[in-house]
Amino acid sequence: MRVGVLTGGGDCPGLNAVIRAVVRKGVQEYGCTFTGFRDGWRGPLQDRTVPLGIPAVRGILPRGGTVLGSSRTNPLNEEDGIRRIQDTLRRREIDALITIGGEDTLGVAALLADEHGIPCVGVPKTIDNDLSATDYTFGFDTAVNIATEAIDRLHTTAESHMRVLVVEVMGRHAGWIALHSGLAGGANVILIPEQPFDIDQVCAWVTSRFKASYAPIVVVAEGAVPKDGDLVLKDQSLDSFGHVRLSGIGEWLAKQIEKRTGHEARTTVLGHIQRGGTPSAFDRWLATRFGLHAIDCVRDRDFGTMVALRGTNIVRVPLAAATARLKTVDPALYQEAGVFFG
Repeated sequence: MRVGVLTGGGDCPGLNAVIRAVVRKGVQEYGCTFTGFRDGWRGPLQDRTVPLGIPAVRGILPRGGTVLGSSRTNPLNEEDGIRRIQDTLRRREIDALITIGGEDTLGVAALLADEHGIPCVGVPKTIDNDLSATDYTFGFDTAVNIATEAIDRLHTTAESHMRVLVVEVMGRHAGWIALHSGLAGGANVILIPEQPFDIDQVCAWVTSRFKASYAPIVVVAEGAVPKDGDLVLKDQSLDSFGHVRLSGIGEWLAKQIEKRTGHEARTTVLGHIQRGGTPSAFDRWLATRFGLHAIDCVRDRDFGTMVALRGTNIVRVPLAAATARLKTVDPALYQEAGVFFG
């Protein structure tokens, strides 16, 4: 079989591990040949390809990013986008397409599979860990480890200067990174998109910590929203999937805390640091297993499916179901962390 592979959306630690596993097993056990499409959906739209064989994937397991490149290109917004993809796959004699991405990338794959008969298999990738059909997505563990290390380092600065340090982490709709890293890093306040926050309560928690001669750390997800307030945006621009550019809530929060409490507050925005660099051992393990099972789906011609982690097992779920809703933080989990606030 001739198999195409693409990586879409934001780069993520573990993408190369998936590519490596798909190619190694596909070539060695199933006799497949592989074509890599460059820069997400832009590759099949513009027929931009690179050959993928075992020599091409040697040594890429520990590398961050993706050797295929990525983009947030939405083929549904392109003129004759679907037809152009179909033409490219036909021209390249592609029998199956493995799409590695998050909600948007896999949403396109689901539509192409269900409505246009394009043989797609999905692999879930998002550091936000917000795909409901899988217990974990690769990249999340690395992002949490990076954020936790940053929080650990910021504690000493906060204590030395007795100031509030606000740490803004990724999390557009789901606060998994903020919750996990905040708990692991000993944050005194954790704010997530699922729970609109009361700025007066946040300031009360901050004041309480200073009364105990302790400089507080506030961890906030980029999509967190104050009660009776609006989402804080970097600017009004949209990507090709209609998403606004987030970032800014940390700076806004620091200014509000300083104004209301009189204590100096500074902001650290971790941004793309969370998704860059070497993947953690867990993410290498999970991404590799996803890749091995994705090529099994191709071998079985089980198209329109996505591989997913359930417990310790890799299972197959319909692509459409995998992207139907986001996985958000359970209020009960957030309440557990509340004992450490203030």
